[in-house]
Amino acid sequence: MPVRAFKYLSPCLLYFGALTGFLGHGFGVWLPLIYAWAIIPLLELFLRPDASNLSEAEEELAKRNRWYDYLLYLIVPLQYAALALFLYNITYTMQPWVDVMGKTLVMGLLCGTFGINVGHELGHRSNRGEQLLAKLLLLTSLYMHFFIEHNKGHHKRVATPEDPSSARYGEALYAFHVRSIVFSYVSAWRIAARDAQKKGHKVFSLHNEMIRFQLVQVLFVSVIFFFFGGLTTLLFFVAAGQGILLLETVNYIEHYGLQRQQIAGGKYERAQPVHSWNSNHVIGRVMLFELSRHSDHHYLASRKYQVLRHHDNSPQMPTGYPGMMILATIPPLWFRVMHKRWPLAFVNKNIPPHTAFPSDTKKALTPVKHKSL
Repeated sequence: MPVRAFKYLSPCLLYFGALTGFLGHGFGVWLPLIYAWAIIPLLELFLRPDASNLSEAEEELAKRNRWYDYLLYLIVPLQYAALALFLYNITYTMQPWVDVMGKTLVMGLLCGTFGINVGHELGHRSNRGEQLLAKLLLLTSLYMHFFIEHNKGHHKRVATPEDPSSARYGEALYAFHVRSIVFSYVSAWRIAARDAQKKGHKVFSLHNEMIRFQLVQVLFVSVIFFFFGGLTTLLFFVAAGQGILLLETVNYIEHYGLQRQQIAGGKYERAQPVHSWNSNHVIGRVMLFELSRHSDHHYLASRKYQVLRHHDNSPQMPTGYPGMMILATIPPLWFRVMHKRWPLAFVNKNIPPHTAFPSDTKKALTPVKHKSL
C-alpha cells in the first residue's frame, strides 16, 4: 500500500471508536460523536486548507493503484459488522436509555459516513460488482433509491430549479430536508419507470429497479424484526433516518444558492466547478473520502476520489464539512456567513455570474424566486 493511501485509513478511527462505544457504556459511548462533531470542526477552524493537486504522474499512479479501491470494498463488511453488533448489543444487553440513544446516534453516524458516503463513491463506478457494493451500503440506511436519483437525476440537473437536491438561495436547511427527501424519492420512481419502459418492460414489474429496491428493503427490515424485535427495529429506523439527514445536509451545503445559466432551447450550461461549493480542509476530506472536493466531482463524475482536484474558480467553504453541517443547522448564522461569502466567491475572483443572482453584494442578499418543482 502506498504511503498516500494510508491516510484514507483514518476514518477507521471513527469506526473502531463506534465499536468500542457499542460494547461500552457511559461517556465512552458518546466519544465518536464528540470526535465527529466537536474535535474535527474545532481543528478545521485552525488548520489551513490544502489546495494542492497531484502532478500528472502522481495522478496516473494513484488511478492505477487498486489499494484505493480495496479500502472502499473493506467498508462493506465493516459496515455490516458494526450494524450487527449494534443490533445485538441493544437487544440483548441491559443498559440505561441514555446509552441506547448514544449508540443509536453513533450507528446513524456510520450510516451516513460509511454507508451512504462510500456507497455514493462506489455508485459512480461502471463495474457492476462495485455498483452492487454501493447498493449494499445504501441498504443500511434504507436509501437505495439514491443510487438511481443521484446518478441519473442529480448529476444531470444539479444547480438548476429542477433538481430537488440543490438548495436554493434563502432556503433553510429544514425546508430543504423535506423537499429533497420527498422529491428525490418521487424522481427515482420516475427515472426507474422510464428506464423500464425504454427496455420494453412494464412499469409494475421486477424489471423496475425501484420495485426491486423496495422489496429488498422490506425483506431487510423484516429480518431485523424477526431476529431482534420491534423496539430494536424502531431504533434501526432512527439510525437509518440520521444517515439520511446527514446525506441531505451534505447535499444542502454542497450547492447552496448556486445555479447554472439557462441557454438556448431551455437547456442549461454544463456543470462547472463554479456550481458546487468546495472544501480543501484536510481532515474532512480524508474522513469522507474526498467528498468535499465536490466541484471536481460534478465537473467529472467518473473521477475517483483519490485524484479529485482543486479548481481555483470553485467557491470555497470557510471550513470543512463537519463544521459547515453544524452551521447549516442554525439558519440565521448560515445565511449570515454564506450570503456574505457568495459575492466573495464569484465577484472577487472575476468569475462570470453563472447563477440566478446579480453580481453586486447588496442584491446578492435578496433571495431569488425559482419555479416550483
